[in-house]
Amino acid sequence: MNALLWLLPGLPACAGGLLLIVRRAGRAVAITVAILTLGLAWYAAVTRPAVTTRLFFREGLAVDGLSAVMVVTVAAVALAVLVFAAGELREARFYGLMLIFVGAMLTTVTAADLVLLLMGWEVMGAMSYALIGYWWHDPGRVWSGTIAFLTTRAGDLGLYVAAGAALAGAGGVPGALSLDLLAGADGRDLIAAGIVLAALGKSAQLPFSFWLSRAMDGPSPVSALLHSATMVAAGAYLLLRTQPLLAATGWAAVVVAWAGALTAVLLGGVAVTQRDLKQLLAASTCAQIGFMVAAAGVAAVAGGVAQLVAHAAVKCLLFLGAGAWLSALGTKDLGELGAAGRRFPLVGVSFGVGALALAGVPPLALWVTKDAILAAVPAPLYVALLAAGLLAAAYSAKALAAVWRRRPVGEVAGRAVSVWEKAPMPVLALGAAGLGVVGVPAVFGWWARLVGDPQAAGPALGELVLSGALAAVVVLVVMAVRLRAPAPAAGRLERGLPRGVGGASGVRAGELGGSSRARAGGIFGEWLWLERGALLLVWRPVMALAGAVAWFDDRVLDAAVNAVPRLGLAAARVARSPFEAGVDGVVRAVAAAAGRLGALARRPQTGQVHTYFAQAAVALIVLAVAFAILR
Repeated sequence: MNALLWLLPGLPACAGGLLLIVRRAGRAVAITVAILTLGLAWYAAVTRPAVTTRLFFREGLAVDGLSAVMVVTVAAVALAVLVFAAGELREARFYGLMLIFVGAMLTTVTAADLVLLLMGWEVMGAMSYALIGYWWHDPGRVWSGTIAFLTTRAGDLGLYVAAGAALAGAGGVPGALSLDLLAGADGRDLIAAGIVLAALGKSAQLPFSFWLSRAMDGPSPVSALLHSATMVAAGAYLLLRTQPLLAATGWAAVVVAWAGALTAVLLGGVAVTQRDLKQLLAASTCAQIGFMVAAAGVAAVAGGVAQLVAHAAVKCLLFLGAGAWLSALGTKDLGELGAAGRRFPLVGVSFGVGALALAGVPPLALWVTKDAILAAVPAPLYVALLAAGLLAAAYSAKALAAVWRRRPVGEVAGRAVSVWEKAPMPVLALGAAGLGVVGVPAVFGWWARLVGDPQAAGPALGELVLSGALAAVVVLVVMAVRLRAPAPAAGRLERGLPRGVGGASGVRAGELGGSSRARAGGIFGEWLWLERGALLLVWRPVMALAGAVAWFDDRVLDAAVNAVPRLGLAAARVARSPFEAGVDGVVRAVAAAAGRLGALARRPQTGQVHTYFAQAAVALIVLAVAFAILR
């Protein structure tokens, strides 16, 4: 029965390849294969199969507690995304690429050694390039895919370094590349450095975080899949999988913990300043993945995996909601999405659940999983991650207020959200709300044993109360400020209003933008003292910090990243002249020598028979003398 494990990644990969060739019935085949893959994932999670081959050294796939959680998560999210995509896209090519991508991710999370992990890792990167630039006729989208591909490929070189170091340290013996044996391998510092580099690049952690915003140029289902449970989560999964190696080196665990914490803070600040809903969600993905990376650094594997699973449901839900509004209304600008939640109630309510979960509001999922990580970190990291959690509450509330802002009543231009697009949202909302059950002490103990972290302690009650209360306060404050802010005049949604509602529109706009209590128009209208205090003490400092972080990201980090290729090109130009001169000189010398030899070879060719006989006689005499001497 273990041989069936090959079907888990093989079924979606082969079906995807077939769709790329046949180009027929893409939606039906993709959804059917996704359902079968989810069934295989559940079967593998229960039976825990393992299979080994001898393709190169000793490669194999295996499902243990950690990979069992991952295969079910990846398969479930893939099914939700493909069902949603059925309402927007029809091309079989799209579904073929998506299925190959899912197969590559399933290979990555079940690989027991670096060889198969590298195979899945590389195919996943190639498919991400194809999916981000799926609309290939748009050069901007193709360029965005190229940036994402090249950036992650630069980090992926670390896996090759790690594999080479593992082989060199073990003398090339079979089993040297097993992930479970890396912590005790010779040269583990170099192995850890390669894995850390690859993981940070794939998960868009500093200094590689810039590529993730460019990935937003792909179709919305691609963004949902990349950001929730597949490519961006793959780096965090790899660090959690190899946590014993990080701990064995000493330095790698510290680097990983601080890389995750700083990314969570800095990209959380960037998310607060965004006006594009998808860009806000992209920056928040970097920040939330930072919690998982930090968890790997402090050996909080159970908390990190719980955060990964809950975040997958939450972020998939939010991206699908943003994609539904973009498809229906033609905008992702937060200033133009007012009343989008009211216009499409199912999408709006589901998005609201996801946003509150992302904010860490009790009793939703990320409130508990985030605190499971906070309970395991030392004091300096605790301060950084707590600040990141408060920023998460701020940008989540900003998005929620934007889509639920009261707008003039009337017909909104745009199309309806299809049944396919709506179908996965209530299920994902249920996951976003209910996955926090892992924080219940008895459940968390079972969860920790399942993922191989039996010594993990669950989130403390005091920590839960503190973080939950702070998150709720930040959400209330931001909602108060954002809901009372004046609505944009003549926004895209208002331009589709019929003439008959002009008077009502003016009254409603006044209600939203006015400063008197009579025109407050919201539940916070009577609390002017709270609003002014919030502006002074919370909102303005948070926005100032976010602006500073955004400036640092644009001016310092981007400049450093752009300086790397410039320095490489400058070094190449300096080295090119002597190198090319030397190589060209050698080539010219060889050519000249060959020409001279050719000229000499033509001299005996006189056309006279007696000359040829004389030459043959001389040659025979030389051979006879040489034979006599050598014998």
